[in-house]
This record gives sequence, C-alpha cells and structure tokens, in this order.
Amino acid sequence: MSRKNLGSQPALYPQPVLIIGTYDADGRPNAMNAAWGGICGRDEIMIDMSSHKTTENISVTKAFTVSPADVEHLVASDYVGLVSARNEPEKMEKAGFTTTKSEFVNAPIINELPVTLECELKEIVDGSKYIGGIVNVSVDESVLGEDGKIDLSKFHPIIFDGTSAGYYAFGERVGNAFKDGAQLK
Repeated sequence: MSRKNLGSQPALYPQPVLIIGTYDADGRPNAMNAAWGGICGRDEIMIDMSSHKTTENISVTKAFTVSPADVEHLVASDYVGLVSARNEPEKMEKAGFTTTKSEFVNAPIINELPVTLECELKEIVDGSKYIGGIVNVSVDESVLGEDGKIDLSKFHPIIFDGTSAGYYAFGERVGNAFKDGAQLK
C-alpha cells in the first residue's frame, strides 16, 4: 500500500448532513445545513457553527433540533445551507419545509425530515461549538422497523464528503456491532 499526505482536511467518514432547526425571537422557524457535527456522548451532540441567524436564534431560545438530511430532501437540505434567513424571510417555504413545535424544547421539528433530535443548549465552546443535550428523539413511523427502531432500509440519510463537496447516499449494512469481532476472541 502506498500512502499520500493530503494535509489538514475534514476527511472523516461518514460525515452526516445535519439540518438545524430553530425559532427566532418572534417564533418564526428557521433551518440551516451544518456539516461539522456529531454525537459527542450518549445524550449529547455538538455542532460547529460560525455566526448565523441560527446561532442568534439558539442564543435566544436555548434550544434547537437536529435532523439528518435524507436523499428524498437533498435539494431542500442543500438550499437551507446556501441561503440565510437574514436575507430570505421565506426560506423555509421555498425549501418546502413545514414545521411542528417540539413537545420537549422550544424549537421546530421539520415535518419532512423523518428523524429529529430535540436538544437544549448546554454550552458554547470556543464561540462556535454548540453542545446540546438530547432531550428526545422524534421519528416518523414510516422509517421504523417491526422492532420499533430506525430501519436504514427505510430511512436514507445522506453523508457529506468535505474533501470533494459531494453528498452521498448512506451505504448498506455490512456487519453486526458488538458481535462480529467476537470471532477473534
């Protein structure tokens, strides 16, 4: 095997495409696409965001939702990352996103995205890393299997390749966690 150094790049896979939902001070819903985030504990998520309408909203409401973007809503999910609610007040409508208020936090659930983590702001680190406590996970029943868990044959999240700025469909199941490695014991 021959290796090549590429320098400092966001080359960690899979990188989820996260749609962050918030309300502004007037209760108007907003969403943005955030590529730099992930689970950082059993009940915590961290999203690295610079200054956006979304971060202003989080500072006011102390809450946000996080929904993985899916194949079916790729265009709308990319759009909310391209356009600021500061400049386009009809951003959500143009994306085709509708919302329902979370029962658990002061933030919107985007009805079209089937999985939503409902979060309370716990801390802001280094001015841009928003750590949220996951209060609830809301899931559309259409993506649940018979066992009541999320079924990735029904839910099609997309991933982001930061080195090529590409979106990709999430792959197939290839193994079993906490089981397949046992054969080497």
